[in-house]
Amino acid sequence: MNGFAKKGLLAATIAALLMVATVAPSLAAPAQKNLILATTTSTQDSGLLDVLIPLFEKKTGYFVKTIAVGSGQAMSMGQKGEADVLLVHSPAAEKKFMADGNGVDRLIVMHNDFVVVGPAADPAGIMGAKSAPEAFKKIAGAGALFLSRGDNSGTHAKEKGIWKAAGIATEGQKWYQETGLGMGQTLNVAAEKKGNTLTDRGTYLALKKNLAGLPILVEGDAILLNVYHVIGVNPAKWPKVNADGAKAFSDFMVSADTQGVIKTFGVEKYGGPLFFPDAGKPEYN
Repeated sequence: MNGFAKKGLLAATIAALLMVATVAPSLAAPAQKNLILATTTSTQDSGLLDVLIPLFEKKTGYFVKTIAVGSGQAMSMGQKGEADVLLVHSPAAEKKFMADGNGVDRLIVMHNDFVVVGPAADPAGIMGAKSAPEAFKKIAGAGALFLSRGDNSGTHAKEKGIWKAAGIATEGQKWYQETGLGMGQTLNVAAEKKGNTLTDRGTYLALKKNLAGLPILVEGDAILLNVYHVIGVNPAKWPKVNADGAKAFSDFMVSADTQGVIKTFGVEKYGGPLFFPDAGKPEYN
């Protein structure tokens, strides 16, 4: 073989190797490891996700980008295909989300409850009220300050439902103020302004040490139940959704190990759990 032939063979070999190096990765590309979780501020503010997300990432190899907003905003992201999986607590809105074909595999994960907190002086006299609607009537009657998240979150939806049950219209009332903020920030505003607000118990307990003078005034009413579900965004509607990752996260949240973590989360620090595991149980709503 002459020099020209050898050079031609070498060039062809190099070209072939370059082609393999270029094509092979695309043929054996790893599954999409990035996963976008849209969730409520309560799961973030309570510290629960700080425990669960690292466990999920270590177990599965996925990398989770958590976007903590209200449940309404989380579902809005799902409707636009801007999230892969949701962890939310607004059952009525969730059911519509599913009915509209936006989600798959809506699974019950856990529950806690809402409580009404307010200044220790209790100017509206709601301490010991038999029900949340009764307490809200007293707040309105006294013109006592009420801080609403006003953000279309699951908490905001629950609050509006209680006002409706109480027969009170809040629009335009000077004593009713919307913060437009998440739960933790709204609690801080309520403490600062000495106002009443509705909060999930988990976030309240996690932040209680910084909420001087803002005790729980009303609790235990059945209307205050707070249920969380995990929902995968429908890949048939949004092909770019990481369906495998969403399924892995949903399976993780309802697994026995994770449910065990949820069951004990907060016990050591607060003397009781912040959430109660519900995977596999009948729906509350």
